[in-house]
Amino acid sequence: MRVLGVDPGLTRCGVGVVEGVAGRPLTMIGVGVVRTPADAELGQRLVAVEQGIEQWLDEYRPECLAVERVFSQHNVRTVMGTAQASAVAMLCAARRGMPVALHTPSEVKAAVTGSGRADKAQVGAMVTRLLRLDAPPKPADAADALALAICHIWRAPAQNRLQQAVALHAATARKGRTA
Repeated sequence: MRVLGVDPGLTRCGVGVVEGVAGRPLTMIGVGVVRTPADAELGQRLVAVEQGIEQWLDEYRPECLAVERVFSQHNVRTVMGTAQASAVAMLCAARRGMPVALHTPSEVKAAVTGSGRADKAQVGAMVTRLLRLDAPPKPADAADALALAICHIWRAPAQNRLQQAVALHAATARKGRTA
């Protein structure tokens, strides 16, 4: 499975592509950051994020997109920019018919480090170790994007089985009502 992880942000949108399957060593295919100038008009910044994500999708051809689920912060302005960048990434994937998975920050931290309360340095260190890199990716947004991709690769099989079980249960329940 090849996953593009996106750590959304308007100034720095982390992107990272990881390939592999759960239970096997993973491989980093690419990592970087889509940047926009803080003094640019919002619409122009969103277009720049879209163009950057589209370039990553074209170049690396991932099978799915894993995006950090936006969570409530005290700084409304920051959360709005994050939500807007997240929506742009999801739109880019949706245009291509690509599945999108949302993972919370604590879910990603727990998957990669074993603790949902890990700090950025711990996440960077584990991403470095798991992908057998020489050094943690910089800036932290890039490492976070790789962590999102890793989290999705590891969690997708279990999530798919759960979705199949729920669908089977719903189909069985419908059949029971019509009998």
